[in-house]
Amino acid sequence: MTISKGEYKKMADKASPGTTYVKNTILAFVVGGGICALGQALANLYMHYGLELKDARAWVSISLIALSALLTALKIYDNIAKHAGAGTLVPITGFANSIVAPAMEFKSEGYVIGMGGKMFVIAGPVLVYGIAASILYGLIIWFFHLY
Repeated sequence: MTISKGEYKKMADKASPGTTYVKNTILAFVVGGGICALGQALANLYMHYGLELKDARAWVSISLIALSALLTALKIYDNIAKHAGAGTLVPITGFANSIVAPAMEFKSEGYVIGMGGKMFVIAGPVLVYGIAASILYGLIIWFFHLY
């Protein structure tokens, strides 16, 4: 049985769910903003208990990474991301999720080849290009004496 391109497009459109851009944008904004607000609340809490701003910021990063890793391990982060979309890609929590998720998925293959080998499948390219860009940026700064 052969079908035309037009018929195939109709079948694909019928089978594909519609996209709700406004709803997705609002959810991403609310969840991403909520993660940022949580970070600010943690910073305020840490400073309330005597940490300097610099130290409080470091502990906020540590806390958000640990919370993201824990929620990923408990399969909660992915459920949040399913509904919030890009809102969960707030850099520090999304990056932690991109390292923990493949490690959890491939742990049955062993600690070295499974978890160790697959842990940076998603985050690896980000690290490679991020490090390369920072080296290039540093060389430009150094070469043109911009610092």
